[in-house]
Amino acid sequence: MPSTDVQWARIEPLLPDRAPRRGGRWRDHRVVIDAIAVKFQTGTQWVHLPEKYGNWRGVCNRLRMWAVDGTWERVFTALMAQADADEGLTWAVSVDSTVVRAPRHAVGPAKRGSGRRAGRPRHRPVPRRTDHEDPPRRRRPLPSLAFVLTAGQAGDTPAFEAVMARLSAPRRRGRPRTRPDVVLADTAYSSRAIRDHLPNRGIRAVIPVPAGQRGHRLRRGSRGGRPPAFGREAYKQRNTVERCINCLKQWRGIATRYEKTATVCLAGLHIAGVFLWSAR
Repeated sequence: MPSTDVQWARIEPLLPDRAPRRGGRWRDHRVVIDAIAVKFQTGTQWVHLPEKYGNWRGVCNRLRMWAVDGTWERVFTALMAQADADEGLTWAVSVDSTVVRAPRHAVGPAKRGSGRRAGRPRHRPVPRRTDHEDPPRRRRPLPSLAFVLTAGQAGDTPAFEAVMARLSAPRRRGRPRTRPDVVLADTAYSSRAIRDHLPNRGIRAVIPVPAGQRGHRLRRGSRGGRPPAFGREAYKQRNTVERCINCLKQWRGIATRYEKTATVCLAGLHIAGVFLWSAR
C-alpha cells in the first residue's frame, strides 16, 4: 500500500534534494518510493508494476542507486533516531534470525570455471529492535534497529557481533548510541564468545543455557563453575523480535528473496523498516 500523508511528512525531509547529474531532475520522490514499496509488498515483477507509477526502469534504477550510495539505510537510521528522541526507546534489544528462501532466478549466474551457481539460494536477515512498543493488544508495527545478511547455512552466533556493530542511533547531541542496556536472545546465541563480548561492553545478557551446555557444566562438578545469570521475567520480552520478523514477512518480496544482489535485498529490508518506523 502507498505511503500515507503522515508517513510522507516524516520521510520526505530525509531524501536527497539534488539530482544525480547536473541539470537533471528527479522523478517525483513519492511516486517512485510508493512504486518500490508496492514491488516489495506484492513481490511482483518489475515489468508488471501498475502503469500509474510510470516507467518501471526508472523505479528500478532509483532503488539500486540509493541502495549503493546508502540512502535507504540513512533514511531508516534517521527515522529510528527520531523515534528515540521523541518516544525515548527502552534499550532492551532482542536479536534473532530468519531464513529467506529464494527462487532459482534470484541466485545469479554460474561462477566461471566452477560449474556452480554463485551465491546461495537463501539469505538470512538478522533483525534486531528495541522493546519500546505498546503491549501486543495494540497491534502496533514493530520496527527493526539493524539487519545483517548472511548465507542461509550460516549460524546465528558468528553473525552476532556484526549485528551489534550495526546498531547506531544518532542523537541530537553527542555521539550516536551504540550500546543497549540489555540483549535478549535465545539458546542459539549461548556461546562463551557472546557471553564475554556483552559484559565487556557493559551490556547485560539475558540468554538461556541450552540443555547440552547445562549438562556439560554439571558433569564437570565444581570445575564447571556457576551457571550464567538469567532473568526469566526479562526474557519474556524477547517475543518482540519474533513479532518484528512477522511484520517484515507480511511483505511478500521480503518473505521471499526475488532480488539477485545482496545490496538490493538489504535495501528492501531498509525500505520496509522505513515504512514501519514512519507509521509509528
